[in-house]
Parts: sequence; structure tokens; C-alpha cells
Amino acid sequence: MITHEDQMQLFSIISKELRRDITCFAFGGNAMMFYGYKDETKDIDLLFEDIKEREEFIRVIKKIGFIETSPIKIYNTEKLRDKSKPIMFKREDYRFDLFVKKIFRTRLSPKMKEDKFAVHEFRGKHRIMINIMKKEHIVQLKAITEREKDFADIIMILQKEKRFDWNYLIEEVIWQYAKGDKWAIIDMERTMNELKEYIFIEKKYFNKLYNKR
Repeated sequence: MITHEDQMQLFSIISKELRRDITCFAFGGNAMMFYGYKDETKDIDLLFEDIKEREEFIRVIKKIGFIETSPIKIYNTEKLRDKSKPIMFKREDYRFDLFVKKIFRTRLSPKMKEDKFAVHEFRGKHRIMINIMKKEHIVQLKAITEREKDFADIIMILQKEKRFDWNYLIEEVIWQYAKGDKWAIIDMERTMNELKEYIFIEKKYFNKLYNKR
């Protein structure tokens, strides 16, 4: 497991080996640590806009000891068939899941780019800028990735966060649906129904989803 302090040190080391500036978005357990929702994670999830930037990031992490690993047993069969599945790299007991342009069928939207929770820069030879996604986007994307602990992470966020904007989340899901991710509403509806056992969700948010199906 990697702690928040470990993560900050790792990004600092990576920045010292870069040959170009890189920008990416954090949305997994690593992003949750910036909020203080959790103390450690094994998955460092990053989304890149530019495949060349992801390639440079991969070059550096391979140099410091990460090796490519298989997504089998991490993602379900449907996700493994997706062209936009991540490239994964592992060292010891933690892992990078590296996406580019899309997280499976879900694209990097204007709101994801604009409505960031925070931005962290690490400067070495070049700069790596980590954009931390909003909590609503983290929940949305964890509903999509469906890994072993993603649902538990969603519950953790919703139990700790008293100002969660369901309307904002539903609007983003509808935008993704309109832009071609036909599973966006199905994935969110399934997750929300499972959450009802743990979290109260007003019926109007389900209705808003149903009206777009």
C-alpha cells in the first residue's frame, strides 16, 4: 500500500526524470487521499489527455522499477474488451492504472477539466501537474471501473461527505450518455440502487436518470 506521503514523494521523483511537461487527472484512491478520505491505496489511477504524455510517464516509471502487469482479474470481462482500458504497471504491492482520453467509454468532459478539486505541481527537470477531480466525478468513475474495492470507496466518500451534489453528478452522467457512452446511465443506476442499502438517495435523482433512458 502507498500512503499520501509516499505518493507525493513518488511524483516528485518522476518529475526529476521527465523529458517534457506532463498534465494528468487523478480520480481513484490516490485522489481520495488528497481529500483525506483514506490514508493509503494500492491503485494510482491517472487519466492523460495526450498519449505522448502517457508514453513519457511510462518511460519514467519503468526506469524506476515498475513493470507492466495484466488487467485480468482486476477488471471484468466487459471492461477487458474495451479499447480504452488502462495500461497497468506494478511495483511491489501498488500499481498504476494509466488511461488516455477515456476511462473505458467515459471521456474526459469539460466539467472534469474545469471543476477540479485541487491542482498539485511537481517540478524537477520538467513539471508534472496532477489535477485532482471533484468528489462527484470520483464517485461516477468508480461506478464505471467496478474493481474490488471501488464500491466500498464510494460508500466511504458519501458517508464522510455531507455536501455531495447528486444533481451535478446526474447531469454529468447524462452528458456522457449524450456523447456516446450508452452505459453511463446503466452503470450509475445500478450503483445507486446498490447504495440504497447504505445511503439515503432522494427519489428525484433516480427519476432524472430514468427520464433519459
